[in-house]
Amino acid sequence: MGLFLRTNLNRTLLAITILLCNLSHLCLGIQLNIDDEASIKAATKQVAEDLMVFYTGDQPGDTPGNLPDPYYWWQCGAMFGSLFDYYFYTGDDQFNDAVVEGMLHQVGPYNDYMTPNQTRTTGNDDQGFWALSAMSAAEQKFPNPPADKPQWLALAQAVFNTQAQRWDTQYCGGGLRWQIFSFNVGYDYKNTISNGVFFNLAARLAAYTGNQTYADWAEKAWDWTTAVGQMSPDYHFYDGAHTGENCTDINRIQWTYQPGVYLLGAAVMYNITEDQKWRTHVDGILNTTERFFSLPTDPNVMAETACEPYGTCNTDNYSFKAYLARWMAATTKMAPWTYDAVMEMIRPSAAAAALQCSGGPNGKMCGTKWTESKWDGTTGVGQQMSALEVMQSLLVSRVSAPVTNSTGGISVGDPAAGSGPTFNPDLPQGEIQHRDRVGAGFLTTLIILSGIGSVWWMIS
Repeated sequence: MGLFLRTNLNRTLLAITILLCNLSHLCLGIQLNIDDEASIKAATKQVAEDLMVFYTGDQPGDTPGNLPDPYYWWQCGAMFGSLFDYYFYTGDDQFNDAVVEGMLHQVGPYNDYMTPNQTRTTGNDDQGFWALSAMSAAEQKFPNPPADKPQWLALAQAVFNTQAQRWDTQYCGGGLRWQIFSFNVGYDYKNTISNGVFFNLAARLAAYTGNQTYADWAEKAWDWTTAVGQMSPDYHFYDGAHTGENCTDINRIQWTYQPGVYLLGAAVMYNITEDQKWRTHVDGILNTTERFFSLPTDPNVMAETACEPYGTCNTDNYSFKAYLARWMAATTKMAPWTYDAVMEMIRPSAAAAALQCSGGPNGKMCGTKWTESKWDGTTGVGQQMSALEVMQSLLVSRVSAPVTNSTGGISVGDPAAGSGPTFNPDLPQGEIQHRDRVGAGFLTTLIILSGIGSVWWMIS
């Protein structure tokens, strides 16, 4: 048989195989032995490579650090965080150049991730996710950028400084607004994830630098979250509330990334203070995360309970499990007593996620409903990120703890970073405060509407 005929026959057989896989799920998708390091690395490599299929920022004519529609700007920064983790866990550097290029291209004129071309897609949470990725790079001793470029630690400090200046005591006794610019929908909303990201970042900066000011801000952010009722006494985290109601109209929808971001922050605070109250907080949050491992189809597997059972998850929601898995794994390094409990949740979730990675054009793209053994028909950045983070978290015991300035950290900081303009030209001069800056985030209001039908999962 000639080469031409063999090639076309192989293509035909491949097309038939993919068709059968997509229609009947006969293919096995990604093979994963959760107890075998080589198997975990092979599986995560496949998931990471398929994740990067969605990224076009490294293509000629495209913009580094951007994902195409329908993805918002923040999710690219969050994706780079997953790829920092991927390199840290596996040592595979094939994506490093693209990650560094994208992270540095989006820093903005003041090196604080206030990018002018993203003025309507940058909220405090969005900016914060880019900072958390930079913070991970510093903690993991990821190779430094060129000396004439902003450094990982300095980028995280710059975002912290801009957000600390936006702390708003005029309404609700403090807290960060969701949006940064008043012309964006959601400027009157103070959401838990924005404040949680700020808390998480402050705690990790305190650990890395030894600067008590960061720890003080972490305490302040935690105390505000509890005082305003966005965290319940039994560690349920709710979405947010409006300034016009003095934050009394709390929306009680619960997403996986809300407890996750506070869990790691609390673990870091315990690690640096050894204060028993933070250990209590860690244990309380970890116990509460069990609500996301509670679907009848598989109660041992992580699920986005506010939307998965109802088919209402949107582009953002698909990625939320990535952050819970990421921060749960990181917590085990800051609070080692949590390791067994965390891995009891991570291990079955990773195995289930691998079974969902059996769709798409190559028969290995990941869906979102890990509690179902067959591919759910969805693909996307969030689905790949979530599968990647939960699978690579299986390797957490094989990597070192985050470094600090005193334990081998190599990233150069700048405590005064982020000193660009801080006023909002849209506000009357009498209302100008340091908190105001350009930006907007993804539409939580739409998320809330999409989740109305899932009230039983939203309310504790």
